[in-house]
Amino acid sequence: MILIQKEMQSVLFELFLKYGFNETRAKILADTHTENTLMGVNSHGINRVPAFINLVKKGIVKINEEAEQVGAFGSIERWDGRFGSGVINARKCADRAIELAKDYGVGLVALRNTNHWMRGGAYGWQAADAGCIAILFTNTQPNMPPWGGRDSRIGNNPFIVAIPRAEGHVVLDMAISQFSFGQIQEYALKKEKLPFAGGWDTNNELSDDPVELRKKQRGLPIGYWKGSALSMILDMLATLLSAGNSTYKIGQKEEETGVSQIYMCIDPRKFSDPNISEKLLNEIIDYTHDVPPMKSGDKVYYPGERALMNRERNLANGMTVDDQVWGEVMGLVD
Repeated sequence: MILIQKEMQSVLFELFLKYGFNETRAKILADTHTENTLMGVNSHGINRVPAFINLVKKGIVKINEEAEQVGAFGSIERWDGRFGSGVINARKCADRAIELAKDYGVGLVALRNTNHWMRGGAYGWQAADAGCIAILFTNTQPNMPPWGGRDSRIGNNPFIVAIPRAEGHVVLDMAISQFSFGQIQEYALKKEKLPFAGGWDTNNELSDDPVELRKKQRGLPIGYWKGSALSMILDMLATLLSAGNSTYKIGQKEEETGVSQIYMCIDPRKFSDPNISEKLLNEIIDYTHDVPPMKSGDKVYYPGERALMNRERNLANGMTVDDQVWGEVMGLVD
């Protein structure tokens, strides 16, 4: 089915109010889930709403709590999310990292005891809109085997890099698995196979079947052993800097909660050469855009380019939403 932006925002706003969020928090949640869907990331937008409400019902997401500062060391701060909404905590901590960057040149907020932030790229765009470079990442529950192992012991720890640019921000938003499990769910909803192997099935074979992959959540690390190592490093940094939970500790819980996250922002305007920055970015983008395609009709995109194209198209034509997902959402509203 097709939905316009205002309709989705309105329905989600009423839904979050119904489940106890105040008006300010309900608006942040509704706007963020809608914006994620506008960007073409249904897997971390509208598709996540039923699961999020389920965590609210269970008391895992605390509707009246949000992140607060528990330590400050110059341009580095440590915050505790108090198990509030991951989206609301992420918005707050990204804003604080931006403020620190504008004061010091570089700002870092390490957040512990928070919940799933949905689409990490949303906070990269937030920083870029404020003129800041951002490096953000989170740990997760175990959902990938370390390279050479059989059982999931590491997370697919989403990693985001954002760079402001006048002609369209550059925003890398990626899981450390070949496919996020939100994407795998989306392929399952569409009854389609993955374009490449995404993890191991119950027979310990690499598989492109999203239904099989969801049974045991054993995702394939990007770059095989390299992605496995990168996942461990991101988990270590998030855990150490926030004094929070590691993937190991998160995996001992019934649901994924109490994750650790890093928000680092850099204010490039401190260098006083914005024209040079734009020139260098465009040089790199133009050079990669100009590559001959491997197959006729193919095109190379810079990180974030397709998200902007999706947003423009979805604003003009409406967002395509799975009927089953929207039915679940409306069932929660009624």
